[in-house]
Amino acid sequence: MQVVYSEENLSARGWPVSAGQHWGRFEGFLPVSAAEIVSLGEGITPLVRAERIADSVKCPQLFFKEESRNPTWSHKDRFSCVAVSHARKIGARTIATASTGNAGASLAAYAAKAGLPCVVLTSQAASGLMTEQIKRYGAMVVPLPEGSQRWPVLEEGVRRLGWYATSPFVAPVIGSHPVGIEGYKTIAYEIFEQLGGKVPEWIVVPTAYGDVLAGVFRGFKDLVDLGLAARTPKFVAAEIYGSLARSLVQEGDRVASVERDHDTRAISIWCLQSSFQALQALRDSGGQAVRIGDSGLLDVQNELARTEGILGELSSITALAAVREMSRRGDIKSEDTVVCVLTASGMKDLDLTTVSEGRAHRLEGTLSSALSYLAEAYGYSPKA
Repeated sequence: MQVVYSEENLSARGWPVSAGQHWGRFEGFLPVSAAEIVSLGEGITPLVRAERIADSVKCPQLFFKEESRNPTWSHKDRFSCVAVSHARKIGARTIATASTGNAGASLAAYAAKAGLPCVVLTSQAASGLMTEQIKRYGAMVVPLPEGSQRWPVLEEGVRRLGWYATSPFVAPVIGSHPVGIEGYKTIAYEIFEQLGGKVPEWIVVPTAYGDVLAGVFRGFKDLVDLGLAARTPKFVAAEIYGSLARSLVQEGDRVASVERDHDTRAISIWCLQSSFQALQALRDSGGQAVRIGDSGLLDVQNELARTEGILGELSSITALAAVREMSRRGDIKSEDTVVCVLTASGMKDLDLTTVSEGRAHRLEGTLSSALSYLAEAYGYSPKA
């Protein structure tokens, strides 16, 4: 496993950067200045080159943008950093979101850093680990009986109380707060820098409403507009229920609303209707959407952990599953450089993905007893 870090200043290639902290380098492309940023040290996440699993998915030039290295262990920190900074800048009194996990945890952490009250409307079906993380940051968590009830409550809070809402609260979905989405552009800038000024052929993103997809696409558009890149990558939406996949094969700009035809443990991306900006990013980049079912997803999660040492949230793993499917179909060529955005840590949903080991083993405090256990449980037979 090769990790590609780079802190090279892009000014030598014409990048208009400022001296100072990480956000200062990109402030000309963001809606808040570096001096106004509420930061927990997000960004500059590693780009990890796959080695052992690359052969399995038949993609020799495969990289992972490892967003679990952010402060609350997900990509949402880039969004929350910019959104909370903007909220504080304009004098917002309360920040609120509808979230079952990563977005709520991230927003709660940054609201705590900014000294702002935070309300997270969640559902009773949310991951217990996620909910506990949100509470530990001091957010006020409201567990509503049904997920669909969160939107009208949030809308009324915005209208009557002036809440600064970071998540969507109307249908059809128009995405999260547009200011926060700008934070995702920095993923594009970092990938471009870490690849030595090269644009990959494909970027694969786990996708629900498509905020990350749209933000990273806009980041690469910035690079094209600056003359630093000749093109954008082709973007791929890895999704559960197929809203974008259906939308791509029909005419017009209306994003399809689809049926929930099965339950999924990939709860971070379980939405039934994506957004126009996600559809636009796929069309403008010549990309595609790949629907990923739950069957075999846990195996992919385990394979990545055991071969590359990366434990990704189950929703994150859909990106790798999409690469495998695209390679099987011949859409990805062996010479293509492919970047999977791994959005969050697998520690987030262990309560949803842990498999019981069955009967307990009776052990004694001896090496022979340990070896018997290893042989029975794992098939391990060491050589003397």
